[in-house]
Amino acid sequence: MNQGKYIFAQLTEFLPRRVFDRIVSKHEGNKYVRSFTCWNQMLCMVFGQLTARDSMRDLMVSLEAHQSKFYHLGFGTTVTRRNFGKANQKRNYKIFEEFAYVLIDRAKKSCYQKDFEVEVEGNVYALDSSTIDLCLSVFWWAEFRKAKGGIKLHTAFDVKRAIPSFLHISKASLHDVNILDIIPYEKGSFYIVDKAYVDFSRLYSMHLQDSFFVTRAKTNMRFKRMYSKKTDKTAGVKHDQIGKLEGYYSGKNYPEKLRRIKYFDQETQKQLVFLTNNMELKATDISMLYKKRWEVELFFKWMKQHLKIKSFWGTSMNAVKIQIYCAVIAYCLVAIVGNTFKVDRRIYEILQIMSISLLDKTPVKEILTKYDYKNVKELQIKQLKINGF
Repeated sequence: MNQGKYIFAQLTEFLPRRVFDRIVSKHEGNKYVRSFTCWNQMLCMVFGQLTARDSMRDLMVSLEAHQSKFYHLGFGTTVTRRNFGKANQKRNYKIFEEFAYVLIDRAKKSCYQKDFEVEVEGNVYALDSSTIDLCLSVFWWAEFRKAKGGIKLHTAFDVKRAIPSFLHISKASLHDVNILDIIPYEKGSFYIVDKAYVDFSRLYSMHLQDSFFVTRAKTNMRFKRMYSKKTDKTAGVKHDQIGKLEGYYSGKNYPEKLRRIKYFDQETQKQLVFLTNNMELKATDISMLYKKRWEVELFFKWMKQHLKIKSFWGTSMNAVKIQIYCAVIAYCLVAIVGNTFKVDRRIYEILQIMSISLLDKTPVKEILTKYDYKNVKELQIKQLKINGF
């Protein structure tokens, strides 16, 4: 029963405390800590993300106004700006990174798969990165250009479940294609990438792990056609060819067959050339899969607009990474709550409701459910008449 509990306390019940404690013990996160533990730190960070606090000062002012509720919210008894800032600077960010992956796994299991346009057995991941600009005079470690700093957030976004499956934070100077060396590939899954990730030695490594890729071919790619498949030109497919790369280094890096599809998009009036190692799907399905790459762009846009990953509450690299991973934890937490209660709302709508309701004592399911207040039947109560009125 959640009677008498704050909504924020009800939300934190979905966070696996024992798993978090094991991760903290692994990295000795609470070593020499008296009262403000890693759990208290994470809850404060998640509270700041859900309430969209702009700065550390903004967050501390909001927390201090409700100091009497600290125990019931799980913040501990010694939440101060000094303790908070020191924790973000010194405690290992890997604690929050590993816990974020735990929630990602739980969110993927709780999310039901909606009707997907393309029938594929494996998962579909849209891989891309987003640059977050930083002031170089403040974030001195984030060197990008002469007078500009920044970091990159690399993500493999699970299109079917709308959950980020892989995250990596790097300096903005790191080229996107290097992420193909560290991403864990799943057998039978599709990885949708743009031209920036076209490196045939890395794509061949993905192919050897029985994973599929869909990308766009560069204009200077030399391709030798071996044979063609039948195409439906009324659907926009100009040709569907099987062949090999002609260039010396390209052919050496990717010695096996590839599939090249030329597709004309009626909406944009553009001609697109796709490259893939999957020989079974229809050409129209391949083009539809590449269209799904836009989902990761929408995810980055949503994160930057509704969670705090552009203005940071600490200046060190460790503090920045902790804040980003806590933003992912908050995102997954909202997704898990929405899917658990079968709420017919988007994550954005759930987040907006939570942001102004965390200190209410209403049951979470009740506040997230859409009620038709016009159809509420008022109780017919006969009141006694007062004499003289």
